[in-house]
Amino acid sequence: MFDRSLILRLRRAPVADVRGFALLGGIEAMVRGILITVMPLSVYRAFPDSGTVSEIYFSVGVMSLIAGMMVPQLTRYVPRRWTFTCGAGLFVLGNSLAIIGGPLLAFGVLCNAIATVTVYICFNAYVLDYIAKAELGRSETLRVFYSGLAWTIGPVTGVWLLDIWRPAPFLVSMAAAIVLLSVFWIMRLGNGRIIAKARALTPNPLAYLGRFFAQPRLIAGWLFAVIRSCGWWTYVVYVPIFAIEAGLGDKIGGMMQSTTNAFLFTTPLMLRWMQKKSVRTAVRTGFFASAGLFVAATVFSPIPSATLAFMMAGSVFLVLLDIAASLPFLLAVKPSERTEMAAVFSSFRDVSGIATPAAAWLVLLVAPLAGVFAATGLALLGAGMLASRQHPQLGIRASDRIRRRLPVA
Repeated sequence: MFDRSLILRLRRAPVADVRGFALLGGIEAMVRGILITVMPLSVYRAFPDSGTVSEIYFSVGVMSLIAGMMVPQLTRYVPRRWTFTCGAGLFVLGNSLAIIGGPLLAFGVLCNAIATVTVYICFNAYVLDYIAKAELGRSETLRVFYSGLAWTIGPVTGVWLLDIWRPAPFLVSMAAAIVLLSVFWIMRLGNGRIIAKARALTPNPLAYLGRFFAQPRLIAGWLFAVIRSCGWWTYVVYVPIFAIEAGLGDKIGGMMQSTTNAFLFTTPLMLRWMQKKSVRTAVRTGFFASAGLFVAATVFSPIPSATLAFMMAGSVFLVLLDIAASLPFLLAVKPSERTEMAAVFSSFRDVSGIATPAAAWLVLLVAPLAGVFAATGLALLGAGMLASRQHPQLGIRASDRIRRRLPVA
């Protein structure tokens, strides 16, 4: 006799829990991880000038920012599940244009940037719908942990495949995007949970900017994400170019990023440390330590190997910020504003994509490429000072707060 309960289990949607979202985030990391070094190298080979590379990424950042802010407006007419699907489809289109190469490579970078922000907005909105606030720290940590393998082997594998057959890394990324879309539909997330019956049409996310600027906690959380992302932009784009111009070859950038990303597997330990301390302590430590190391990389720029060592050490603290720096914003978002504020928050990626190449272009007018590392270090230092103004017990559960106030016997 056929087990009828099997049919019921097959029909039942998988639970949208912390592990489910971590799996989805891990697959998305495969899409981008294989290209994290390949894209800057491909752009640099097509346009062999660091200033031109900065201009391309600046333009892409501006257009991606505009597109990202329009995603919630798009969900008024296109359900969120189809918006996510369109984002994954743009990954396929962007990689197809990158395979063609030439001037279309820049449009491929743009499509991938829009795809990234679209998927990110939808993903964050789903997380806020299904994951309780008390579990957000664990959710972020597990997502980063699941992404560790993709970010570890992706950069070096991408460069290796690029030298063997130029379309190879883009084809791998396309395949991962198809897997991402398949898993998303298997999870049956739909259009998210309904908090309350809508009484009016969803307003344009630009209308939420007033509410955003009226809440200092949201502004601070957004700035943490922007400056952390600027650190990664500098590490991903300008460290490989620095290595090439220093005569160290074009593979060392991918090797460095794979080595750095291996520290993603230490995120559970970082989470335990953060839980023993506080979110504020973790954010301050990440920003101050990375700032000092980025500045040191500039000071030791006459010794390229030392510069790369300092940059790699600084990137380890950026991994810590990947866990902690988003939490101040996520913990402050109201349930009724999740989709719109998710769009506002996701703009950090595009703002950093605009600010970093723009600042780099200005720095390169008066200083060598290593000066970009110092400029980024100063921005990280400013974020650390801002983090010092956060509540000391930010992110600590109420029960733990009471326990910590008890005197030690």
